[in-house]
Order: sequence, then structure tokens, then C-alpha cells
Amino acid sequence: MRSYGMRDVQRILRLPPATTRNLIKAGFVKPARGARREYRFSFQDLIVLRTARALIEAHIPPQRIRRSLESLRQELPESMPLSGLSISALGDQVVVRDGETHRRVDSGQLLLGLDVSITNGVLRVVEHAREAPAASAAEPPAQATARDWFAEALELEARDPQAALTAWRHAVEADPHNSAAWTNWGRLLHEQGQTQQAADVYRRGLVQAGPDPLLLFNQGVLLEDLGNPAAALTAYRTALEEDPDLADCHYNLARLYESLGKPQHAIRHLGQYRRLISDSR
Repeated sequence: MRSYGMRDVQRILRLPPATTRNLIKAGFVKPARGARREYRFSFQDLIVLRTARALIEAHIPPQRIRRSLESLRQELPESMPLSGLSISALGDQVVVRDGETHRRVDSGQLLLGLDVSITNGVLRVVEHAREAPAASAAEPPAQATARDWFAEALELEARDPQAALTAWRHAVEADPHNSAAWTNWGRLLHEQGQTQQAADVYRRGLVQAGPDPLLLFNQGVLLEDLGNPAAALTAYRTALEEDPDLADCHYNLARLYESLGKPQHAIRHLGQYRRLISDSR
């Protein structure tokens, strides 16, 4: 049975390692340990992690979340079915659909839906506020919410990056405080080579959503690429003020300090990076 590491969780679910560790500490998921004591997550763990975060963001009480996840886990298959998987909310009930099979989960009033599928070997988890017919980026669903646009953007990124950029713009217009939408919009602009536009998005995102650590981290990466190491240092250091456990930020700072001829600073951050990586295993 395939398992996933901490970096897989960050890449697939866009969950920072610190958030994942907090969910583990809270008892929402209990990953196995690998040969080097690193965390190894099952397919079920990935779905539970994403669902737990969505419920926390919806301000569901922790005891109800734990009950809900225990019930949900019992209904999840051990691996991804070829037909894909859908988790939806219908009133007070959660419905897990595996191909033609529908199962209800008694898990309280859950306000989310997750569509999970594998495309070319890549696991995709897309969160929806409700089930709705597919719509193109040019013709969005009526009264689309920020969550609708967020899910649409994630879905479009692989096949139509330009349409995804439009969807990310709509997502931040619908909810200017959604730091994840600003982060993803800037990241995609950066990946498409639109660096100045990405820099503008990061600046606006920090004004609208506040000093989010991942937003600041991505800004630092971009500023390095733009040849502004001093500003990148400031972005990375501010990100660590918000989340001292952001391991990749310590790594980038160590590398940057080394290039600037400040080995003592580099050694300190490299040590922090190694400690955090070791703790996450």
C-alpha cells in the first residue's frame, strides 16, 4: 500500500508542515512511522487531514470534529478507487460516493464537499462548498463564492493556467482576506514567468490578508529570483516571526546568508531546518 511523506502532504494538500503537526498533536490523524521514524501517511490520512482543516476553519467544535473524522475514516477505502471518490454534505449527513456506491456517514452538520481523484498518478483533492454543474472560467456559476473560485482555480491550473489565473483573481475579489488564494495566485504568476505581476499580487495580498507565513515565504522566493536578496531576507525573517517552524524558510535563509558571506547566520538557520525536519519524521 502506498504511503506519503510530510513533503507529499505539503505538495498535494497545500498544508504547511506546522499545520500537519498540529493536527497530529490534536489527535485528528495518527500516521505510521517509517524506517527512520519519519511520518508516513496513508491515503485515508490525507483525506482526514484535509477534512480536519476544513472543519476547523468552519469553527466546528473539536469534539464533534473528532467524532466526525472517526466515522468518516470507517467509510473511506484503503486506497484510491479507480472511479475516484467524492465526500459531500447533505444536511446533517455526510455521503461518501465510491463509483456507483453511496454510503452515509453520521457526522453532524458538515459544511464541505471534497472531490478526490487521481490523474496521471497525481492525487488531487478539491474542496467545494456545494455540488454544482461544471462551468467555464468565462461563464462562472451564478453568485459564485470564494470557495467556488478557489476550487475552480485548482482544477484549471494543470490544463488551463491562464483561466486559472482569472479564477484566482475572482477568488481574492470574493474574499480579500483569503491568504491561500493570494499565495496561489502569486505562485502561478511566478511559474508563468509573470514576475512583476506576481510581486504586485504578493504586496496586495499582504495588505489585504495580513502577514501570512506562506505568502511571505513565496514572496521571498520571488524576490530572490528578481535579484533582491535584502528584500528576500526581510520576507523570510518576517515569515518566521509568524511561523518559526517553517522549515523550508530556515533552509532558504541558510542558503541566502551563506551566499551573502554570513556563515554564522547560515549555520544557525541550517541547524533549525535540520531539527524541524528531524522532528517531523
